[in-house]
Amino acid sequence: MTQPQTTTTDGGELDAVDFFTDNELLHDPYDYLAALRDECPLRRESHHDVVMVTGYDEGVTIYNDTARFSSCISVTGPFPGFPVPLEGDDVSELIAQHRDEVPFSDQLPTFDPPVHTAHRALLSRMLTPKRLKENEDFMWRLVDRQLDRALTGGRCEFIGDFAAPFAMLVIADLLGVPESDHDEFRDALLTEAGTIGSSEGDQMQHSPLEYLYGKFAQYIHSRRDEPRDDVLNGIAAARFPDGTIPEVIDAVRVAANLFAAGQETTVRLLSAAVMLIAEDAELQAKLRANRDLIPRFIEETLRYESPVRGDFRLSKCPVTVGGVDLPAGTTVMLLNAAMNRDPRRFTEPDTFDIERANARSHVAFGRGPHACPGAPLARAEGRISLERLFDRTTDIRIDERKHGPAGRRRYTYLPTFILRGLTRLHIEFS
Repeated sequence: MTQPQTTTTDGGELDAVDFFTDNELLHDPYDYLAALRDECPLRRESHHDVVMVTGYDEGVTIYNDTARFSSCISVTGPFPGFPVPLEGDDVSELIAQHRDEVPFSDQLPTFDPPVHTAHRALLSRMLTPKRLKENEDFMWRLVDRQLDRALTGGRCEFIGDFAAPFAMLVIADLLGVPESDHDEFRDALLTEAGTIGSSEGDQMQHSPLEYLYGKFAQYIHSRRDEPRDDVLNGIAAARFPDGTIPEVIDAVRVAANLFAAGQETTVRLLSAAVMLIAEDAELQAKLRANRDLIPRFIEETLRYESPVRGDFRLSKCPVTVGGVDLPAGTTVMLLNAAMNRDPRRFTEPDTFDIERANARSHVAFGRGPHACPGAPLARAEGRISLERLFDRTTDIRIDERKHGPAGRRRYTYLPTFILRGLTRLHIEFS
């Protein structure tokens, strides 16, 4: 078997590029990721000692292997790293002893079985089919209210005027946040891009989760003290699979993490989708003429511009993936953005193809036990938003005053190695 490579390629000195801090890769990481894959689908980068997983099959294997890979660093990756040296052929006990010292260790994505299994089951008990149906009905009402605000004057900044407030209010409704608190949530959460996925350690101390934890703790305490006939009462009353009552903080974590993750993913999906149709008049006309293509378009958008660049895992023991040996304690980054453009899985992966037959097999929402629980929600929000956007406009274009002319566009992307998305999207419309 082989060890992860750290050599260079004819495409340039890969080891001179720091994926985690290079601003040029924020705009277009795809040539770099393809060069990594061409050398080896599991390749060690030299700056932070992370094995970059760019192969689809290899990545899915790791996503599904919770026995040999821990998710304790799924949010932070190499920053600031694990709090103690991971030495030996089995570091499972060291991970168990010190995982709570890792930043964001109270978030659902960082849990391992059986704790993660129980908390995901708790989430499914909160989000019943009836609640999801009611939430979709709310989306149809909300989308017009938000478009009333955005579609004025012939131009708007799509993310701030529509995508971010729409996504935030949808998830607020799903979790039963009273409408009387919606304005407070809007003021508290609709700020500049968050800092999760920053390489600056001090920035990791600031998170919208602190606000969400506080609010949902109030809601759940209130409903447990004085039950009401509302959605929050169902969240407060949800039980673990074994019938035990969760501590308030356990219920809070599940609700708050769904809120934060669901909003981020949807905003990136909506902005990427509208950018693509505003840049391609032929594609836009095709979608307007045949609305049945919208679900396919959403799946291909998720594949082509994955809202989440990647996720991290820590190997508990020596493991071989794709013929590459990974020692215990290896930090791996599962690069969704690269896996979704693996030519072994997707033909002509750098071409946006609305007719792509296997687009839905993308890993934009991850895979395995940790697959994003908000994926169905994001898909519904994308479909409903595009339907009503097409109903209420005849043409959508990029605002060249803000982003420059075709062929010389100026877009700015989130300064994070975790998320992939525009900070602003200025459009014109008729």
